[in-house]
Amino acid sequence: MSDRILLVEDDSTLAMIVSETLQRDGFEVSTAVNGEDGLHEFACCGADLIVADVMMPRMDGFEMGRRIRQLDRHVPILFLTARSEIDDIVEGFELGGNDYLKKPFKMLELIVRIKALLRRNIPDYGERLAIGEYTLDVPTQRLEYSKDNSVQLTIIEAKILRELAINHGNTVDASVLMQLIWQRDDPYSRNSLHGFIYKLRHYLRYDCSISILNQRGIGYMLTVKK
Repeated sequence: MSDRILLVEDDSTLAMIVSETLQRDGFEVSTAVNGEDGLHEFACCGADLIVADVMMPRMDGFEMGRRIRQLDRHVPILFLTARSEIDDIVEGFELGGNDYLKKPFKMLELIVRIKALLRRNIPDYGERLAIGEYTLDVPTQRLEYSKDNSVQLTIIEAKILRELAINHGNTVDASVLMQLIWQRDDPYSRNSLHGFIYKLRHYLRYDCSISILNQRGIGYMLTVKK
């Protein structure tokens, strides 16, 4: 059975191009022209993944994503936007987005990101990794702080955190992380990676001994002070 993509885009020409390309790649595609219609379509028919423009009339993509998160905590949402500032990317992630792609984009890049988000399982390494006072349960993708305090990571978040954790105290090249997730190293992926690192720092905030350091121009290092 084909994965069903909900495409929410007010540019009719772009929507037609994206829809036809995704259908040729084997996806089932439904479309909506604004956030209100996208929210209604998802509530009625659901989707395996949502691709949504940010700047739309009647209801923008961020607000639509926030409301969809009230209906479904797990459906992947990929935002399309002409805005590239890190604050905009972070806002999208905080409102429930899973990835981000800057306009204009190449269709191959969009397909790569969609397929990465639709990989429902990361390899079952059978691992439970201690990260300070946290534990990352790799098979279930849960980051546990205490019995009553845990967070369900996305596939991408779990992969990034695992890679940082098994290399703690050493810098992991940003290019390595991008190849792990998207099988490519480019400016689009680099901006998204920054956003995911921001989210992981937020999840780990309860243990002040943990840091994810940005080694400018190289990558990231996870450290735990003893």
